[in-house]
Amino acid sequence: MNGKNVLLIAGTGTLGGSAYPELLRLGYAVDVISLESFESVTPALRFVKASADTAYLAEFLNGRRYDAIVDFLHTPATDALKRRLDLLLDHTDQFVFLSSYRTYSDRDRVVTESTPQWLDAPANDRMLAEDDYAIPKARGERYLMASGRRNWTIIRPIISFTHYRLDLVTVGAYAILYRTKAGKRIPLPMEVRDKHCAVTWGGNTGLQIAHLIGKEAALGEAFTLGIDEDLTWGDVAAIYEELAGARFEWIPAADYLEIATPNSYMDQQMIWTDRNLDRSVDFSKVLRVTGLAPSSFMSLRDAVAHELTILSERPDLVRRFDVPYRHDLDEKMDRYFRARDGETPL
Repeated sequence: MNGKNVLLIAGTGTLGGSAYPELLRLGYAVDVISLESFESVTPALRFVKASADTAYLAEFLNGRRYDAIVDFLHTPATDALKRRLDLLLDHTDQFVFLSSYRTYSDRDRVVTESTPQWLDAPANDRMLAEDDYAIPKARGERYLMASGRRNWTIIRPIISFTHYRLDLVTVGAYAILYRTKAGKRIPLPMEVRDKHCAVTWGGNTGLQIAHLIGKEAALGEAFTLGIDEDLTWGDVAAIYEELAGARFEWIPAADYLEIATPNSYMDQQMIWTDRNLDRSVDFSKVLRVTGLAPSSFMSLRDAVAHELTILSERPDLVRRFDVPYRHDLDEKMDRYFRARDGETPL
């Protein structure tokens, strides 16, 4: 081992679960705080079962210091987030703040780290009032940038999936797996079909996170994480059609939001301020600082095949997606398609 240690907070999900194997390979000792119980197969990896709220972290970090801390939890309340950031900055040489590429506004056709954020956009008063997901993330970034410290790194991942979650527009694993198994069609919003998408395998994003740790050039900087495959949402749907046997029907976005989502403000924002934007992302900065080459990453098609194989071998993982509110959406989709087919009134 290289004698350095990393703490991953909520680190067993899509991103953390993809980052810690690479950190171990690079020689770090890794502590992972998670709500679930996991068993380690190496002394270099330690799992701690706990709810990683700020009060718990203050007790846990008392007398400890890490070479790097990565926080994968979302803290939407501004004052609570500031207290959490101050605590974590005090106990590490490099704090990695999980933001999102969704903080970027619609100004640029090619998104770079200098693209203005929605927080700066003058015509989004409701977005600010609703505290949309992207807004607290951007506020956390601003707090770090104004802190007078440099022991932080901001990461803005694009949509990242593994067997913990599958992502197609805003359709998830339940629809892709359960509706496909039942021979049912899956709705998608027609407005986004030909729009370039920003989605990649979580393993690619986790690799980039691991290789940003310990880099002097990453301190005091923000990075967009992901890889560019120049795919549209229609291309991604075609991959799931080929590999999973899914059947999709492209319908108006207003109908899609009503029958395939809870139709909350966040659901609407995910469509209109992200998935429906036809833009590409420049990942040159993270590649330059990490030294990773495009050949280091798995293509989206290969990644989908990889994760579908895992899910086919682990019915316990598939069962996690079977929750009651998805049954309600499933029935809404069924009623919609029956009405479309002229079988019953909507």
